[in-house]
Amino acid sequence: MSLTVEEAGEAEEQFRRIKELARQEGEILDNLPESIEVKKLLVKDYVMSEVDELKLISKTYSVNASEAKKMLDIFPKEYIIHDQSIPELVKKMRNNRRELKGTLRENMSKAIDVVIEGYSEHLEKSIDSIFWLSPYKTPFKQMRFTEKDLSKLHKMKDIETRRKVVDSLCKYWEAEIDRKDMAYCKEYSVLSKEMSQAKKDFRECLKTVKIQTLNKSKKERQLEFIENTITKHQGITAKGIHEKMPVDMFNLTNPNIISKSIKKLDVASHNGSYYKVPSLIKKNIWAYTAAFIDSDGYITLDRNMNPRVGLVATGERGKVFMKEMHKSIGFGRMHLDQKSPQDTRLINRLNFYSQADVSELLTKCLPHFRLKKGNAELLLELIRMKKSYKKADWYKSRCDEIFKLMKWENHKDHVGFDWLKEGIYLDDIQKYKDNCKMSVMDELENVGGILA
Repeated sequence: MSLTVEEAGEAEEQFRRIKELARQEGEILDNLPESIEVKKLLVKDYVMSEVDELKLISKTYSVNASEAKKMLDIFPKEYIIHDQSIPELVKKMRNNRRELKGTLRENMSKAIDVVIEGYSEHLEKSIDSIFWLSPYKTPFKQMRFTEKDLSKLHKMKDIETRRKVVDSLCKYWEAEIDRKDMAYCKEYSVLSKEMSQAKKDFRECLKTVKIQTLNKSKKERQLEFIENTITKHQGITAKGIHEKMPVDMFNLTNPNIISKSIKKLDVASHNGSYYKVPSLIKKNIWAYTAAFIDSDGYITLDRNMNPRVGLVATGERGKVFMKEMHKSIGFGRMHLDQKSPQDTRLINRLNFYSQADVSELLTKCLPHFRLKKGNAELLLELIRMKKSYKKADWYKSRCDEIFKLMKWENHKDHVGFDWLKEGIYLDDIQKYKDNCKMSVMDELENVGGILA
């Protein structure tokens, strides 16, 4: 089956969407403190079995085996476009390009380049996720391998098999270093044979992982197709998914069966339409919420010094996201399908008004903020002041400083903002920051001096 230019363009766009979703989630996940530390914890100059890795994670983070397994098992999912693996897709695209000329050929080449570039990044992430292999990444890249080979390496659990792989890589690496800049001679030939043998040993190690352990059942492939289709086509119905299925799947199922199957997936539904929400909502709701507030939310206070935090999303997909986040967070107030004069689409909000809700939310999100950490720290300081220090002689003046600082945090990137109109002198900003009362309140509480 060949691939038309239109289909190639569609494949390129689908790949961009999948790649962007994976990037967003991966970026959040990679920057979680626990994820960073797990990488440091497991990348050693010696080889461990998976059992040893799980024991080390469990001991370090005081978690059970199941939770440790989740922290360890981060191997990226295979990219499937048009029901094909990326190598299969690229092969068909290249074959089709031979028959094209001019602009059509250029467009096909562009699509191929996008897919190859993204796939290279995907393979790089896959290699990085195999922690025990990380110290030997340089010689490993000299080996001939496929995505299925990476999956096999990920499946290697026992220490002996892992050691055999590492041994073959080290032998190759040492021989390559010794051969470098050497003129052709008998020793050069011996080293070349050692390198060749090391590659063979590496391939033999891969053969020990039975292919059956990697093959997916029909049911697994069907669920994977459903999940991938929902990811590509947010808001699709069960009927729409069924229509997109290849013949072998189409004839064995129907929309009703698909609806029941979807319940097994991490997928949200709304009025018969399905949406793929980031798994991080459930894995680490506070990291995801912080990222959401950074990009599409606000942290502020009103003229009466009442704290306000909100998340905003538009359209039906946005409504589903808000509902899922509200469910996972467990508090806050929903405002759905609100009209906005600035936007033709309906707006959905998840707002936090009470001091208790705002305090809990910001405290849990604080380690994960990138853009609005300053805003969060100001509100946490204010809430603490309002709760116990209203009688302090510095309370009112500090409230005024916090109000001005919050205004500055929310508008500091706005070119031409009229600071004087707001009564704010930029030369005073650093002084206000340095006047934070958190340490003062800590000291007072240590000596029992709360002024409620």
